[in-house]
Amino acid sequence: MRNTHAMYLSAVLMAAAFAAPAQAAGNVDCELHYQLSGWSAFYKTASGSGTVSCDDGSRFGVSIQAKGGGLTFGRTRITDGRGRFSGATSASAITGTYAAAEAHAGAGRAGNAQVLTKGNVSLALAGSGEGWSLGVGFGKFVLTRN
Repeated sequence: MRNTHAMYLSAVLMAAAFAAPAQAAGNVDCELHYQLSGWSAFYKTASGSGTVSCDDGSRFGVSIQAKGGGLTFGRTRITDGRGRFSGATSASAITGTYAAAEAHAGAGRAGNAQVLTKGNVSLALAGSGEGWSLGVGFGKFVLTRN
């Protein structure tokens, strides 16, 4: 009987020891709420700010810079932007430079939807606002922690 309790206790302790690293190695779910405004005339530039919130309790502000080029013209302001990260193993993996490619057209009420990548981390963006735009562009989208 005593050996059974010792074996049970050992099994519980080993399971706990292996469960913590397995949890840490998993993905963290994070969302971005942002505002972004900019212009384009062959060269595209935009800047803004946002807040990242993760299911591990992390929450922090970010600065956003988007730059690129292509056959693109317009001026837009996204006031209600939302993003969802996938593939991040920690909140610190969220910040950095993402590759961007997009096609866009609109006037009056502006909309934005695109998927950006940075290694294994992807960021799906969707937002609404106002402005006008037309074109095809490429570039980078940089998130810097405040």
